[in-house]
Amino acid sequence: MNSKPDTVPAGYGTVTPWIVTADTVALLEFLTAAFDAEELGRVENPPGKIGHAEVRIGDSVVMMFDTPFKVATPALLRFYVEDAAATIQRVVDAGGTVATPLTDVQAWGDRVARVLDPLGNLYWLQERVEEVDPEDVPRRMQEDRYLKAMEQTQVLDAPGLT
Repeated sequence: MNSKPDTVPAGYGTVTPWIVTADTVALLEFLTAAFDAEELGRVENPPGKIGHAEVRIGDSVVMMFDTPFKVATPALLRFYVEDAAATIQRVVDAGGTVATPLTDVQAWGDRVARVLDPLGNLYWLQERVEEVDPEDVPRRMQEDRYLKAMEQTQVLDAPGLT
């Protein structure tokens, strides 16, 4: 008798993001160079077009495919990273651009930057530098230094985003 498999397959999370792009091959190359993505597989359908591809970045799986849509559908993803400054440099070296420079520590304890890949997808890079009691965050959000750090994350310095 067959038993029902686990709800979530091994190696996946409950939620898995999709990136829909005009050039999935270029996206795979970017993710590998910028974030050490491990390609799990790809399906060409039809030949020359990516109908489905998956990568593992850290402990997460990201799926992607070449767009069938008539409008651009950029992805917006948040990455927790060990060293945001080093990751920003890898993104730039891989052909990405900085949309928001690395902030000072935010009220919740992270430093944040935003970067764009060459295809227009936007990534929040977050480096945990301080463990903050959730009850302290609202009070800290009123402090000038945290307000300034938050304001910085609301500006996009990359061309074509505003």
